[in-house]
Amino acid sequence: MPFTQVSKNRLKEDFNIDLSNLKIDEIFKSSKKEKSEKKFDFVVKTEQKYYLIETNFYTTQGSKLNETARSYKELALEFKDLDNIDFVWITDGKGWQTTKKNLQETFNILDNIYNINDMENGILTKLFK
Repeated sequence: MPFTQVSKNRLKEDFNIDLSNLKIDEIFKSSKKEKSEKKFDFVVKTEQKYYLIETNFYTTQGSKLNETARSYKELALEFKDLDNIDFVWITDGKGWQTTKKNLQETFNILDNIYNINDMENGILTKLFK
């Protein structure tokens, strides 16, 4: 069952998921866009676990891609030791062609990083089994 725009507080209230010991707020505090509490684009609940999902698409290059990759790499490290919660990042776009190094660094840490091709080939159906 998917849910959209779910904050850390809502995760606690609606799903009894306490992420207060994670550094989520600190990770996103440096981002000028994130002035309020971090919200995950989607949350999917399966019988085994919860998937907290971020999605984006970049048509141009720029510093935003570097900041996004850095933030999601840090977030992936925060989620590494949680048994019933996985972080998923779905990203794509021409903008990544010139920023491959940062994307590769995150790819090396984050098990669930996907692109549009993965989506078209049913990765979410496989992941949410």
